[in-house]
Amino acid sequence: MTASESAQVETAKASLDQVFSLLEQQDLSQLRHLFEQMHPGQLADILEAMPPKERGQLWTLIPESQEAETLLLLHDEVRNGLIEHMQPEELIAAAEQMDANDLAYIFDEFPEHIRQSIEEKLPDEILEHLEASLSFEEGTAGRLMSQDVITVRNDVTLEVVLRYLQLHESLPDYTDGLMVIDRAGFYQGKLWLNTVLTHSKEMLVKDVMDSQQQTILATNDEHDVILFFEQSHLVSAAVVDEKNRLLGRITVDDVMEILRTESDRTLLGRDGLDEEEDLFAPVMSSAKRRTVWLGVNLITAFLAAWVIGMFTATLDKIVALAVLMPIVASMGGIAGSQTLTLTIRGLALDQITSGNRFWLVRKEVMIGILNGLLWAVIIALLAWVWFQDIGISLVIAAAIVINLVAAASSGIAIPLVLQRMEIDPALSGAVILTTVTDVIGFMSFLGLATYFLL
Repeated sequence: MTASESAQVETAKASLDQVFSLLEQQDLSQLRHLFEQMHPGQLADILEAMPPKERGQLWTLIPESQEAETLLLLHDEVRNGLIEHMQPEELIAAAEQMDANDLAYIFDEFPEHIRQSIEEKLPDEILEHLEASLSFEEGTAGRLMSQDVITVRNDVTLEVVLRYLQLHESLPDYTDGLMVIDRAGFYQGKLWLNTVLTHSKEMLVKDVMDSQQQTILATNDEHDVILFFEQSHLVSAAVVDEKNRLLGRITVDDVMEILRTESDRTLLGRDGLDEEEDLFAPVMSSAKRRTVWLGVNLITAFLAAWVIGMFTATLDKIVALAVLMPIVASMGGIAGSQTLTLTIRGLALDQITSGNRFWLVRKEVMIGILNGLLWAVIIALLAWVWFQDIGISLVIAAAIVINLVAAASSGIAIPLVLQRMEIDPALSGAVILTTVTDVIGFMSFLGLATYFLL
């Protein structure tokens, strides 16, 4: 972590501690003054760090001008909890401050009567944009895009473009260029702002625009949008329909929000948690969510225990096996999780296809063999020093090789199979891998010991 990042973390902690202190003192005026100086992102973080009762109290202190953006930045469960207790007038006022695409993002979370009131109060232009956004499925570029975009025709001069820009009080955020369209509204290319400022004013837009700038289909998945921005290093990109008519644009801040959501989903999904789960949600609702995953884990644990139970006679006669047994499972689990993580990342970035899939499988198996042989020698020597039994040393060495090869193979095979079954590998891959490495590790170690040592 850099010095600047450390400073930001310390500042965030100080702000949160200050809020808790002022809240304990019930110094609401000072809290209100503090919130007026904060960015909506900071306010959202503070609200999410509060138990429900205190969260509701703090919400009433947030400046009205920041309510809309703060509401948008909250996780779904926290936002829904606040919406349930907000007055209709307050919800309508917050909605009127939002852009059409932002409003579309949370519109379905409003109660039905509030949605109707919002539609009645919105200006016709905003309402039209809202309905256009809602016409696309959630999780698509069409739902994500903003219609706040400046367009110019391709048959005008740069001087006309400059005069047109000067009519605007300000430009939309992240405007690095203007979208070029023809008279029928079909997308032609992008006119970079630096081109407008540095080229001759008599030149036509069509002669200096970037006609190679790629577009995003409104029906594209959000994940495709992330890859598009990553590969093209863009600040903004045009969104078009199947006929190449310009519909809006997506900016880098939208992509960063999707990335944050996907990161949360991957991190929490490995332990069976919902990325939208409120840290301070009521006990019962949190317990219900986690019970399912604990039940799945219990089944896999019993499976591993059943395998061990098959060799109780062996364990009774050779106690050293019980001491060494966790080493085999643990080594397999670590090796498999390394491969699993890299494979899930490759799938997320669309780097794994039918053309390189088998090459990767062979590579991971070879890594498993090499690491298996290396660590088999090391662990066998340590086992011999510990128990002075060459038989046990050879058995654990063989089990280590078998389990590391199985772990590497499973680490790449499990995500590929889950993806084909349209199951998120980040959610269930780890628990399946752990079961596989435990079962194969115990079976190989205890099975070999039973066969050769008894």
